[in-house]
Amino acid sequence: MSAAKRRDVTIIALGGKAPQIDPSAFIAPGCRIIGDVTIGPDASVWYNCVIRGDVNRVVIGARSNIQDGTVIHCDSPDPRSPAGCPTLIGDDVLIGHMAMIHGCVIHDRGFVGLSTTVMNGCVIESDGMLAAGALLTPGKRIGARQLWGGRPAAFMRDLTDSALAEMQAGVAHYVANAKAHAAALADGAPES
Repeated sequence: MSAAKRRDVTIIALGGKAPQIDPSAFIAPGCRIIGDVTIGPDASVWYNCVIRGDVNRVVIGARSNIQDGTVIHCDSPDPRSPAGCPTLIGDDVLIGHMAMIHGCVIHDRGFVGLSTTVMNGCVIESDGMLAAGALLTPGKRIGARQLWGGRPAAFMRDLTDSALAEMQAGVAHYVANAKAHAAALADGAPES
């Protein structure tokens, strides 16, 4: 059953824009997806997430996962920023539980730890990581293979090949886990 047809997921078209969700994506019960949102193949949006593309667009790439309780929004165009701040999430991105993602760009293989905040105009380059609990203030840029952490976040160190391999193993785990959850839901297994 496609995510758009699930009765326990809210998908709302707004301003002539309806969410576009690849049929292979997993959208867990309790999610709210509104407006100009695109979700790619084998992506997963976990329980009770809100993705609101009401004033700009939100794009989530292939195999990326948005973990439980995360909120993703964007920012409207204005005189200082004629294009506004869409939220653009690349392929193979890990976003931890309870993150707040707003008007930023996260490139392929980026990692955002649990309970983080990423604000307008921020960029996390490919293989960049924001540590759990961190606050990335407006306009900051995490370089490729860099780890940032703290409130406000600052550069901590470069990431090793081993750390990058662990992140990609996490992506593969979430793709497989999403398929298991989708099968359990399709079989009508009781939720605990």
